[in-house]
Amino acid sequence: MNIALIAHDAKKELMTQFCIAYCGILSRHSLCATGTTGKIVSEATGLHIVKYLSGSQGGDQQIGARIACNEIDLLLLFRDPLNPKPGEPSDSNLVRLCDVHDIPVATNIATAEALIHSLERGDLDWRNIVHQSGR
Repeated sequence: MNIALIAHDAKKELMTQFCIAYCGILSRHSLCATGTTGKIVSEATGLHIVKYLSGSQGGDQQIGARIACNEIDLLLLFRDPLNPKPGEPSDSNLVRLCDVHDIPVATNIATAEALIHSLERGDLDWRNIVHQSGR
């Protein structure tokens, strides 16, 4: 699966710790991220991550374009809803794109853990089933 990682500044450490904890699962998938998040996570975990521009320079839009083209299967978007900063990725546009294209998205650690465990069990292969059934 193609998994995208985005984290607001206040959540980058949480994203890094999450990726360290689930490195074994994530290493079996294709990962991409906004620039700074990808750099920090890659350095901490050794995971191969395709890095786009930083969020403030349009990296979130690059990931959004991949979502719109059905090239992303799962989005982990760790956001700071209480202290949004100018220039951080626009959550609402990314979440809307995920809703339009039936992409599972986690905006917090609890949902991310539920999705990563589903991924490990193979429960997220529903996209292949849906495409094979002709939906």
